[in-house]
Parts: sequence; structure tokens; C-alpha cells
Amino acid sequence: MRFSEWMNRSCFSGYSTAEEVTQGIDGSALTAIITGASSGIGAETTRVLALRGVHVIMAVRNTEAGRNVKQAILKQIPTAKIDVMELDLSSMDSVRKFASQYISLDLPLNILINNAGFYSTKSIPSKHNIELHFATNHLGHFLLTNLLLETMKKTAEKSKEEGRIINVSSVAHHYASTISFDKINITSSYLDPLAYARSKLANILHANELARRLKEEGVSITANSLHPGVIDTKILRSEGFRGNLSR
Repeated sequence: MRFSEWMNRSCFSGYSTAEEVTQGIDGSALTAIITGASSGIGAETTRVLALRGVHVIMAVRNTEAGRNVKQAILKQIPTAKIDVMELDLSSMDSVRKFASQYISLDLPLNILINNAGFYSTKSIPSKHNIELHFATNHLGHFLLTNLLLETMKKTAEKSKEEGRIINVSSVAHHYASTISFDKINITSSYLDPLAYARSKLANILHANELARRLKEEGVSITANSLHPGVIDTKILRSEGFRGNLSR
């Protein structure tokens, strides 16, 4: 079954597992980048895509943790095609370095999953003095997507397979009705649920506008955002996260 044919199926629900959803897929001709792939949703996505033959690039801040996940998957799936590359989404320098290194490898790119997420109860500035939720969850992914977009366009045209850009957002975006860009770095009125929600709203707005532009250009790539559900991953176990969900 071709990837494009599989995407048209609609017989799954929130109770379906990733293995069930991808059953019968031959992804051996596909290449995917997954950010934050060293744990949680990113690690499981890596495992299942590798199980279906996809060449997966794990874009991770902690390369040792990424290699440990890779080795665990290889024990289960010896034929898995997985590479680990360093990427710190809070640093625009790191994002540019990652994209440059990836492009230099001359690899195709069918799927980009912007999955990595950050949550903290504290107001922390990034290396570039940008509030860390916004820098990591949105700006890093925004820049990464832009830098790799031309590679994705070329891949879609050559492979005749529709590309996929997926922003992992959150239902928590409802906490933020707007984004005041001039107030992102203000610490005196810092609220961690709002900071996180603002970054997740930005993920959605990014995907929506990107989808519009790609359609307008006639490019064979879709861009979507999603809420993955409440899953007991590292970000859910972050200090204050559980309590803030119930506010």
C-alpha cells in the first residue's frame, strides 16, 4: 500500500495504536525527521516508522539518549534505518547547523514531525534571550521547517509522494487567545501555562498558514497540527504541568 493511499483511510480512533494505524504500510522509500525523538511520543513514533521501513532521523538535544533509543529499537527491529543528529531547538544557531548538515547529506525528506516540546514553571531565557517555551516549541520548529522546506519540495516532486509536515501542538492552546509578541519576554507577569499555551497556539497558526501557502503554490506537501492526547511522557511529568492542566 502506498503512503498516499494509507493517508486516505479514516477507520481509526483515539484507541488505535500506531502499529494498528500503520499496518500494511511500506515506508521503505520514505525519509522522516522527528524532533524530540529520544523519549515519549517521539521515541514511539521513531520505532513505529522504522518498523514500517521508513528511514528515520532522530533530531535530539541529548545525542546519548538518542543513541540509546536507537539501539533499543535495533534490538527489536534489526533492519531499522535510524540516524541520530544533534539539534537544540532553543538555539537558532543549532537549528541552522542541523539543517545545513542535513542538506549536505543530500538525503530526501518526505516527512517532518515537529514533535519536541518544553515545559517549565520558571521563566527561562534562551541563548538568544527569548522566552524558552516560545523559542523551543515554536521558533526553533518554525526556522527548521523553513530551512528544510526546499528539500521537501524537491523530494515531493521527484518521488510523486505527497510530503507531510506535522506540528505536535496541544489542546492547551486554548489558554492563549492571542499572542502579544511584544510581551513574550516580560517576566514580571510570567504565567507558565500561558507561556506554554502561547507556544502551542503558534504551532497551530504556523501549520495553518503554511498549509495555505503550500496549497496556493500548488506544492504537493500538507501541513497539519495535532493534539496528541494526554500521554504520560516527560513533559507531562514536568514540575507543575499536571496541576496547570486542571486550572
